[in-house]
Amino acid sequence: MDSLPGPDGALLYAALPIPTSVQRCRPMKPLVLSSLLTFGLALSGSTAAAQLTAAPDFTGIDHWINSPPLTMASLHGKVVLVDFWAYSCINCVRELPHVEHLYETYKDKGLMVVGVHSPEFDFEKNPSNVTTAVQRLNVTFPVAMDSGHATWSAWHNQYWPAEYLIDQNGQLIGHQYGEGGYLRMENAIRTLLGLSALPDTGATDGDATTDGDTPEMLLGTEAQTGLDSSEDGHNGLRRFPTAGQPAPNHYALTGLWRITDECAALAGSEGSIAMRFKATKLYMVANADTPITLEVTVDGKLQPPVTVQGSHLYTLFDGRADGSHLLKLHIPAKGLQVYSFSFG
Repeated sequence: MDSLPGPDGALLYAALPIPTSVQRCRPMKPLVLSSLLTFGLALSGSTAAAQLTAAPDFTGIDHWINSPPLTMASLHGKVVLVDFWAYSCINCVRELPHVEHLYETYKDKGLMVVGVHSPEFDFEKNPSNVTTAVQRLNVTFPVAMDSGHATWSAWHNQYWPAEYLIDQNGQLIGHQYGEGGYLRMENAIRTLLGLSALPDTGATDGDATTDGDTPEMLLGTEAQTGLDSSEDGHNGLRRFPTAGQPAPNHYALTGLWRITDECAALAGSEGSIAMRFKATKLYMVANADTPITLEVTVDGKLQPPVTVQGSHLYTLFDGRADGSHLLKLHIPAKGLQVYSFSFG
């Protein structure tokens, strides 16, 4: 995409090429991405105008939260920011306050924000679960539940989180993949609204992760990553022997577990997970129908216990400095379902 001028003829943004590492990310789960922002506004009558694309509509939405159903036609005349997210995604959770700030600051000046909740896991298709998450995360802008990924597909999206900016004529102006780029996004919105740009104060405006951090681990066989065990991780009941320290950036299960497409569920009376990871923070997407309190040890030190009840994201470790760590997680009762681990 070539650089295009803004409405006053000045260059709004120079387009940034998408790195190979992002191009190769598999669809629907590159949670930690380099901050990318490509924007262009066409001059009236220029050949660049033909390069702009009309934004796709919201397709196959099964439920709306905080709003009656919306269409791109009904939003004509407004600047629109479409934010693809999922409530179990830590990168999305970290990004949401910035999106909410944009909505609260500019909603009376001509901006509409529409969150498209495109689930990764089946429990994120439940309207009650998503509504509870919207309330817990203090999201006040409209949220469209895209449980069948119809809008995701219509927009050819591949990432959580992903933002798309649309001008008052319904033309797609630019996109942002991953965390960061918050000031640049806000200034792009301000430009479209006819407001002056905010100054760059030098504050950090990038990703929340550190180079070399452990990549996300998925426990279901649909995209299983990080399992370190002599027992295979195929679907079905699997008894995992007591393990020593797993390899770096890997986890090991102990006990009787039922492996499914999406998760590993403890089927025995008790079990454990050991993991070697590099990060400042450790998160787990998990579920339990009845409360299960986990004993969490990191580098031999007991952490605050974590009680799992319901399907969402749980913080297991919140450190002060990036580094390598050994997690030991004791699970005292069957029924815990673990979907993924992510890091920050």
